[in-house]
Amino acid sequence: MRLLPRPWWPARVPLRWKIAALAAATACLVALTVGVLVHLWTAGDIRDRAEMEATNSVYSAMDVYRRTGTLAGGAELDPAELPAVLRHPSDGDRRVAYDGHVEGNLGPSVWGAQRVDGPGSPVLAVRINMSPQLHDLRRLDASMAVASLVSLAAALPLAVYGAGLVARRLRRVAETAARISGGDLDARTGARTDGGEDHARGRDEVTDIAATVDLMADSLGRRLRIERQFTADVAHELRTPVGGLLAAADLLPPGETEDLLRARVRDLRGLVEDLLEISRLDAGAEAPVPARVPLAAVVREAVARTGLDTEVETGERGGPGESEGSGDFGGSGESGDPVETDPRRLERIVGNLVVNAHRHGRTPVRVTVAGRTVVVRDHGPGFPADLLLDGPRRFRTGATERGTGHGLGLTIALGQARVLGAELRLDNAPDGGAVATLRLPL
Repeated sequence: MRLLPRPWWPARVPLRWKIAALAAATACLVALTVGVLVHLWTAGDIRDRAEMEATNSVYSAMDVYRRTGTLAGGAELDPAELPAVLRHPSDGDRRVAYDGHVEGNLGPSVWGAQRVDGPGSPVLAVRINMSPQLHDLRRLDASMAVASLVSLAAALPLAVYGAGLVARRLRRVAETAARISGGDLDARTGARTDGGEDHARGRDEVTDIAATVDLMADSLGRRLRIERQFTADVAHELRTPVGGLLAAADLLPPGETEDLLRARVRDLRGLVEDLLEISRLDAGAEAPVPARVPLAAVVREAVARTGLDTEVETGERGGPGESEGSGDFGGSGESGDPVETDPRRLERIVGNLVVNAHRHGRTPVRVTVAGRTVVVRDHGPGFPADLLLDGPRRFRTGATERGTGHGLGLTIALGQARVLGAELRLDNAPDGGAVATLRLPL
């Protein structure tokens, strides 16, 4: 298959240059149109004046010739250069004709002719040379061209400057919209919409777009605040009855029914606690409590609390197959350099990632600690494509082959990572399996 050549123009042309190019093209079109119209009008006026001069010259020369018999004013009898259309004029009629023939110093001319007496008499003709007027016309064309170029050179920077002002305003609106889509619901363009009638007269389309973005952000913020408040209220109200259910389950006689009921009540309590945690994260009410702790030891403690069979590898020991490890933060020699972070939130993040890997992936699940980076990897089907594209969504677990759950684990992990100022990246390994990489800030 023959490949098509790549276009010479860039893939993305800034708006200011597009507007400037449009303004330059418009200015060129206007200058060209005005130049052509002025040229045609001036050329027609020169020809009309030449024809009038030729008619008057024939009249004067004929009057002198008839009275004195002499030729005056450059008049000639039957000149050889006379155009054919004037060689046989009607008796007594003065005629004019244009001759575009150029000979020597004589350029295009206008001839005026009239027969002296009756048929067969000679034709008196006068030639009006148009070279000086046409030379002035060429100078006028050159002056128009120079004036157009000067005007274009002066207008182009102004067009670029004006287009830059519009482009900067649109860029500010686009940046604000991007911040809003990224979760910063307090971002605003600063467009005023309540400036009264005087301010409304100064508004334009860009101001309307900016005001619409601000109104959209206000509406979205109100809706999210209502949803967050609803989630927090529901979770808070559910804590009391769930606690009562758990206490009532303890009064049941031992047996399969009691075990099943206690497990379901514990799941419900975990869901309520997760909802409360998400509502606090959404409201920005969480703040880290930093402490200097050994990263590897905190990770081992978080893995051990899950109670799941997970391998832990540390950069200090460098060997695979190190199982859950001890839960003591004071392990010497294998804890690595201490980091300043909130150990409780770090345990929460690592625990959620490990539980998610076991629930939705396949063993072996491996946790690797190197420097300030923690990597959790399973060998299952990997993260769904929509999760990698849009991020995790609460109450959505992705593909059915990734198991069951209420879809809050990754959401909480991302929220806690933001509180710590850390970066949590979700990917799929080339050879299969989901990979979650947590990088703590310096």
